[in-house]
Amino acid sequence: MVGTLGGMALAAAFRGSPALAAERPNIVYIMTDDHAAHALSCYGSRVNKTPNLDRIAAEGMRFEHCFVTNSLCGPSRATLLTGKYSHANGFRQNGDRFDGTQVTFPKLLQKAGYQTAVIGKWHLESDPTGFDHWCILPGQGAYHDPVFIEAGGRKKHQGYVTDLITDFAIEWLRRRDKARPFCLLYHHKAPHRNWQPDAKHAKLYEDAEIPEPETLRDDWATRSSAARNSQMTVAKHLTPGDLKKPIPPGLTPEQELKWRYQRYMQDYLRCVASVDDNVGRFLDFLDKEGLAETTLVVYTSDNGFFLGDHGWFDKRFMYEESLRVPLLVRYPKLIKAGTTSDRLVINCDYAPTFLDLAGVEPPADLHGRSLRPLLEGKPPADWRKSLYYHYYEFPGPHAVQRHYGVRTATHKLIHYYHIGEWELFDLQKDPRELRNVYADPAYAGVVAAMKAELDRLRRELKVPEDAAPQPRRSAQKGK
Repeated sequence: MVGTLGGMALAAAFRGSPALAAERPNIVYIMTDDHAAHALSCYGSRVNKTPNLDRIAAEGMRFEHCFVTNSLCGPSRATLLTGKYSHANGFRQNGDRFDGTQVTFPKLLQKAGYQTAVIGKWHLESDPTGFDHWCILPGQGAYHDPVFIEAGGRKKHQGYVTDLITDFAIEWLRRRDKARPFCLLYHHKAPHRNWQPDAKHAKLYEDAEIPEPETLRDDWATRSSAARNSQMTVAKHLTPGDLKKPIPPGLTPEQELKWRYQRYMQDYLRCVASVDDNVGRFLDFLDKEGLAETTLVVYTSDNGFFLGDHGWFDKRFMYEESLRVPLLVRYPKLIKAGTTSDRLVINCDYAPTFLDLAGVEPPADLHGRSLRPLLEGKPPADWRKSLYYHYYEFPGPHAVQRHYGVRTATHKLIHYYHIGEWELFDLQKDPRELRNVYADPAYAGVVAAMKAELDRLRRELKVPEDAAPQPRRSAQKGK
């Protein structure tokens, strides 16, 4: 870890040596809210096109297997900052309050001479620390004419939130100290529920029929009771505020399901289209300012999302559509354009990666590791073969039971530990996770091996027992 004196010395060295500063990348971390990987065309989307996001992939590296460790807004953001799992950084569920006194990568970059900023969605209850500038939405924020909070107070701005966040990010870069490297966290609200598009995209997909996922009519046969008892179905749980139009009279249940799916996806994808346009505008600004070659650009989402998959919207479960996130990384000095990585990556890896590329020694207690060797196309032989996941927010929105699990390249084991139920999926034979084979005698050996790996990871990560659900500590409705 960079100590205070060491950090001050590094900062002084950077201010005095533009050449030294130029050797370290600027960092732009772009994160959307609930953007599923299967809603990017560079990931093979069947439902939309994202040409500007695809540009990052074409000019950098696309990660095929990037996962979050707790598929929920606040916990994911706490993990980004700390490089640690939820049990270690103290933010397990929405409504918790982030402890801003703990070590975070922006603080360490600050000490090393970087100027730092976070603009857009924050959702961690406490004020940001470790940033020279912050301009954040209160809670979820509003899509239209949103209020933003800065150190000086709150101010309402006219316009659409995705445009405004991009405007503020570009303006901060214009005003930065050009003699020093920067780290900008550029965080969009979109495409979070309830999916309110801007005027520019309000008619997009109006005359199109968006393809349905194969599992829209999943009956959750063989799955745990957690799947059957959750409350996030397209058929029943989208509200009038989500749909924004009255349900046409006289529809059969099948016709109503189709109608609900189209309404949901039209607005979701319209919000994604605005993000794509604005990321393109931001990338164009980097080009114009001569920053593209010296700036690490990262695009991801705080969690995955169900786009009608398994009949659901939202996230939370350890199933692939919720667990997996897009990760696109561009840095021409290090990454060969148009490359991909199939290694298992988690969001704990982001903080050590930024520190490593900035020349700052990551703290020894981080749960992730630097992606540098993968970005260089030199994956180490000892790269992780499995990952641990843990979701805590029950009781809470959508009634998804607490669970933890382990995923490897070939299998996934999930334990709903308060109701004593298990699921095992063979990801090679059953990539849609429709058949729970936990009780199949043919998989007894796999179950034993996966349980042993799950126990090993829990010991290694020092995960405490979670004996009983706790009430949410905030009245704010969940993400």
